[in-house]
Amino acid sequence: MTPSDLESAPRGSERAARVFLIGPMGSGKSTVGRALASRLGFDFLDSDKVIEDRTGVDIPYIFEREGEAGFRQREARIIEELSMLPRLVLATGGGAILDAGTRQHLAARGTVVYLEATVEQQLRRTRGSTHRPLLQTEDPRGRLEQLMTVRAPLYQSLADLTVRTSRRKVACMVEDITTWLLANGRVS
Repeated sequence: MTPSDLESAPRGSERAARVFLIGPMGSGKSTVGRALASRLGFDFLDSDKVIEDRTGVDIPYIFEREGEAGFRQREARIIEELSMLPRLVLATGGGAILDAGTRQHLAARGTVVYLEATVEQQLRRTRGSTHRPLLQTEDPRGRLEQLMTVRAPLYQSLADLTVRTSRRKVACMVEDITTWLLANGRVS
């Protein structure tokens, strides 16, 4: 672990043993989240997967029928509920932090870890995906840059810990996050 790969922000009160992963699409929230939950002995949930399981349809279909606003309302309700579960690692959707209530729930109920990814990395990891409605455009790079302009400040302001994901192995990121959580009394 190098200081350039990991940054922490001090945060107030002790919160229950919950870890919330935020960051842009393609940053590895689900992959890192599963491995982190296994390492900690916690449950793992992905808010997008829970939405799909409960509605019986995929995210692109929800976007098509309800638009982004309809999806974000569903997402906010799911995260409000899931963020109260004990001993949980929760991977959130890339845009979940757009909702002020969601930001408040995440900050108050657990440790927020921002998985920071470059636009280049996002492009590599999402190339060819038809499951990401916001990237169904002629200019995916431009869209990702636009999203980062709006979302990066929100990710940064909410994060207790920022982990840069570029060229890093999942096991190394999980080790860094676990070490930080233990050192800061966030898990036992």
